[in-house]
Amino acid sequence: MSHAPARRFFASATLCATLAGFSASIAAGFDLPSKRTDLSEADLKRVADVTRPTADFSKAEQYEAMQAGATTSIDPVTEDSFSHISANIPFEEEQNFKLGNALFRKLWVSAPSSTQASDGLGPLFNARSCMSCHVNDGRGKPPEGGPSATSMFLRLSRAATTPEEEKAVASADIVNFPDPVYGHQLQDLAVPGLAAEGKMAISYRDERVTLGDGETVSLRRPSYAVTNLGYGPLDPATTISPRVASAMIGLGLIEAIPEADILAHADPDDADGDGISGKAAVVRDHRGGKITLGRFGWKAQNATVRDQSADAFANDIGISTPDQPNAQGDCTKAEEKCLDIPTGVQKRLGAEEAPGPILDLVTFYSGNLAVPARRKASFPETLQGKRIFYESGCISCHVPKFVTRRDTQEKAQSFQLIWPYSDFLLHDMGDGLADGQQVGLASGREWRTPPLWGIGLTRTVSGHSFFLHDGRARSLTEAILWHGGEAEKARNAFSSLPKDDRAALITFLESL
Repeated sequence: MSHAPARRFFASATLCATLAGFSASIAAGFDLPSKRTDLSEADLKRVADVTRPTADFSKAEQYEAMQAGATTSIDPVTEDSFSHISANIPFEEEQNFKLGNALFRKLWVSAPSSTQASDGLGPLFNARSCMSCHVNDGRGKPPEGGPSATSMFLRLSRAATTPEEEKAVASADIVNFPDPVYGHQLQDLAVPGLAAEGKMAISYRDERVTLGDGETVSLRRPSYAVTNLGYGPLDPATTISPRVASAMIGLGLIEAIPEADILAHADPDDADGDGISGKAAVVRDHRGGKITLGRFGWKAQNATVRDQSADAFANDIGISTPDQPNAQGDCTKAEEKCLDIPTGVQKRLGAEEAPGPILDLVTFYSGNLAVPARRKASFPETLQGKRIFYESGCISCHVPKFVTRRDTQEKAQSFQLIWPYSDFLLHDMGDGLADGQQVGLASGREWRTPPLWGIGLTRTVSGHSFFLHDGRARSLTEAILWHGGEAEKARNAFSSLPKDDRAALITFLESL
């Protein structure tokens, strides 16, 4: 195996600016809905009234504790708090949830195997099961010096370089371009007899931040490298970007938010001059190729829960599905031995290693994991922190409330008042969080606003308190202090608060 020198994943400011301009030009070419079509005029007014941010912080809002509407789980808080079924799922559908759960936990094996319904792993892969990354259906973390990075991986890509490639991105036919040897993702594991692609190495540099009252906080700035490369060097144009697995709760509800309601918060040219220029991610759904709104993934590259599930099967585990039918996973032409490894396709079961019924069940499970109820939503310190969160401008991106569509495929998710605290748009988060990697409309400085529901249970469910796309933040305070770009004003407001007010804001976040 060869060793590659450390490769910084930060792009130059010039490249980031170029990609941002290119992305803005893409957005103008698509016609997305500007108004809901599932409601009467009376209901539209009712939704507008109920989703308007509150100005009364003397008490909790009506239904606020049930932050996922009737789907909210009120089970006791345990490490399994992210693994409960939506509370209003009809009894006859519970079987599909349980079957999906079993498939989510299933350990895939290399082919050929006596367990023919479970083989086809890889040949190159990052994990053997969905649950390996999403332990307890929760958030992933950096390896922190351990031998495995199972819940964290490196995306590999380069930007468009030719008119034909630019056209493909502009048409949303592709989000970016893979490394010619290592593909879209660095796989650090391989089936027996095959070399893994390489290993991720992380180093951190401490940076001290002084807050307004003189308190200091230590942030850690990560630098990423690829070592032990098994198939030669990465292409010089390839960027590497770390990702940790996201929590699985509330995904079906996010998909049920009308496009028009998300787009109502977009302001790509900052027409109102508030410094916030949320931008919609435009993608094609995997099944029909329809232009739609991206809302899943750290850069909103996937439109649906099914798309996100199929991508994870293909890139993380190396398992083919009807939506991603390549049984060799992310193997490239340069990895000849990988392409010669037997696949797990069993014609009697279907044309893919995970045929349609399997993808359907995993999607159903993933889309119906319940959001836990709020804790201490009406406590004075929580309400004080909520007021500060709102007044600091955090809700410019972390939009509190939406009402889902009436005509959802899953009736349990229909017309629910939900509190995800996200606008699901792309925002420039500044140099500190920039990865230099274009993903469709998202430039190397832009990230989708992640939902905040369940964030206060991270340690309980996942056993750690690492946040942001690469887990660099070791606390919610550190996560806030990493905010830059469009979020810099809100970050500075937090930094200048007295210690008790900062603690109250964190208490509010921990109640979500």
